Amino acid sequence: MVKRQIMQLSLCLIVWMTLMPGVQAAASAFFDAYKGEPYHDARYDGGAQAIPGKVQCAFYDLGGEGVAYHDADAKNNGSGALNPADGTYLNEFRMHEGVDISYTKFHDQIDNTQYDMVQPPENQLYVGWTQPGEWFNLTVQVARAGVYTADLLYTSNRGGSISLDVNGKPSGAPVPISSTFNAADPVAWRQWHHWNVAPNLLKVELPKGKSVLTVHIVTEGQMNLAYFDFHEAP
Repeated sequence: MVKRQIMQLSLCLIVWMTLMPGVQAAASAFFDAYKGEPYHDARYDGGAQAIPGKVQCAFYDLGGEGVAYHDADAKNNGSGALNPADGTYLNEFRMHEGVDISYTKFHDQIDNTQYDMVQPPENQLYVGWTQPGEWFNLTVQVARAGVYTADLLYTSNRGGSISLDVNGKPSGAPVPISSTFNAADPVAWRQWHHWNVAPNLLKVELPKGKSVLTVHIVTEGQMNLAYFDFHEAP
């Protein structure tokens, strides 16, 4: 039995080593054409987001509509709208871009209620107002080639599904997002603020170095996506 397992592991390693040059070549070809770049601003010095680690959705790439993201409309319904343009960093975060962004608030029982399955960090930026067909790119720097799983901090008042591309190619079928709707909450609008973590939601093979992950909203929408927490798979 042990000898057979060693032979199977050896075969997997050979296959992996054979495929890796092709994976790296595909990544190189993608970056030859891609015009986006990692997010940065005066407060956040930017650079590709590290894997393993938390990949923040609100730090999607620079490049604008059709390059770094696609949104159903050009208005940011969070920054500068729901959150008034008052000169503060969080209220005006990327307010001139189409991706809709807000952040968690711990006043007036908004994001820190008994209806949370997990309590999110305060002032956590997130992508919201999502609709099917929308997508955004996240440039990441992967420490080691291999298979990774990712937890997702999110809310979803009706469920739905998302998918992930790696360097322009689908990493697998869309994955379902469980609803966080709770009929016990008497405040209707707060159904968008019941936070949860979906453990091991994604499982994806990543090459070492820089890659671009594309998050697609596939069905339902109306999800708030805060971050993906990537871990090396056992």
